[in-house]
Amino acid sequence: MSVLGARAGALGRVPTSRALGKLNVGLVLFGTGLWLGLVAELGVGPWDVLTGGVSEHLGTPFGRTAIGISVVVLLVGLLAGVRPGLGTLLNVIVVGATIDVLLATPLLGSLGDQAVPVRLVVTVLGIACVAAGSALYLGAHLGPGPRDGLMVAIHLRTGWRVGTSRAVLECAVLVAGVLLGGPVGVGTLLFAFGIGPAVQVAFRLLRQTPVPPSIEAPP
Repeated sequence: MSVLGARAGALGRVPTSRALGKLNVGLVLFGTGLWLGLVAELGVGPWDVLTGGVSEHLGTPFGRTAIGISVVVLLVGLLAGVRPGLGTLLNVIVVGATIDVLLATPLLGSLGDQAVPVRLVVTVLGIACVAAGSALYLGAHLGPGPRDGLMVAIHLRTGWRVGTSRAVLECAVLVAGVLLGGPVGVGTLLFAFGIGPAVQVAFRLLRQTPVPPSIEAPP
C-alpha cells in the first residue's frame, strides 16, 4: 500500500485505548524533548529554529507559534492531497501545548549560565526524548506529524525521492529560521545528524514498528 493509503487508513480506523495512550505519551515526550533543547540554549532542530524566529518576531509563546506553523503545514498538505490521521491532528495541538506548559513551569528554567557540558547533556537528553516520542506516536499507527505530510506532498508534486524531499524541506526551513533569528547552534547540528539514528534505536528498544504489519510492502 502507498504512503497515502497508509495515511488514509490511519484517519478512518477507530483507535484502541492502547493506541491512543501510546500516541499521547509519545507526543508529550516529543514536546518534552523540544523543551529540553530550548532550555539548554545550544540550538534546536531546523523546524524549531523556524518556530523560534517566528515567535521572536510575532511576540507569541513558542508552543503556540509551533501550533500555528503546524496548522499551516497541515493545510498545505491537505491542499496537496495528503490526508491526515488522528495522530496528525493531535500532533498539532499536544506537542506545542506541552512545550508552553513546561516553559511556564520553574522546572530547569534557562540553562544559559550553566557549563557547556551540562547543556550538552540536556541537549542530548532532549534528542533522546524526541526519538522515543517519535517511536511511540508513529508506532501507534494513527497518522504521522504534519511535517511528514508536507514531505509526502513535495514528493508527490515533484517526483523527488522521499529522502530528497525531506532534506530540501529541512534545509529550506533552517535557512528561513536562521534569517528570522531563530536559536541555531551546535545543538542544531546534533539534532540534524543525531535524530535519525536515535529514532532507529528508539524503535528497536521500544519494540515499535513505523508501519502496521498489514500494510508493509512485500519483499
